[in-house]
Formats: sequence, structure tokens, C-alpha cells
Amino acid sequence: MNLDIFFEKSDLIPAIVQENATKEVLMLAYMNRASLEQTLKTGLCTFFSRSRQKLWTKGETSGNFQHLKEIRYDCDCDTLLLLVEADGPACHTGQRTCFYRELKEDSDVKRQ
Repeated sequence: MNLDIFFEKSDLIPAIVQENATKEVLMLAYMNRASLEQTLKTGLCTFFSRSRQKLWTKGETSGNFQHLKEIRYDCDCDTLLLLVEADGPACHTGQRTCFYRELKEDSDVKRQ
């Protein structure tokens, strides 16, 4: 499989992680060529941490691994969709998904 097509526009591409059984969106992370190759090789979702500037396998510290079932890609070949079976919560806050808050017109948005 030639992975070049995914990295023609950027060294990092967004990866949307979705629970395979329920189709619930769990998180968004970024992948580079090395993290995509490792994910394909091991079957465990591995991403590139922009803040730490290194690869990280989801679950390596929490135990909440994401087991890859399928990868899809969009029409422009610049975004991936990872269908997974998750061992536990995706969010560092302990929430099942990182998308647990609703933005409302009068909401006071805060970073956690």
C-alpha cells in the first residue's frame, strides 16, 4: 500500500476515531506516516502528539487501548476515519468521548 497519497499536502493528517459497533465519534487526533504505519502493523491506534512531538499509542498509560478494525479515508485523501473497538474512555477527563460538551450561544467555553 502506497501511503504517499495521504501525506502529499501535510506531514500530519487528522484522524477521526469512531467506535465500530455504535459509530459514536470518540476523538480526533493527528497521524504522521510513522504513526499510521505502526497502527497498521500493530492494530493499536497510534498517533502523533503535537504537544510532545512524538508518537503515542492510545492506552499506553491509561490502559484504554483502541483496537483498529478498519480505516477509511475521505475523497481528498487528507483525513482518516479509524473504526475501533475501545477498551475504555477515549477522553483524558474520563468521558467516553472527547465530544461530551455542547456549545450553546450563551456558553462560557473553557479548556479542561
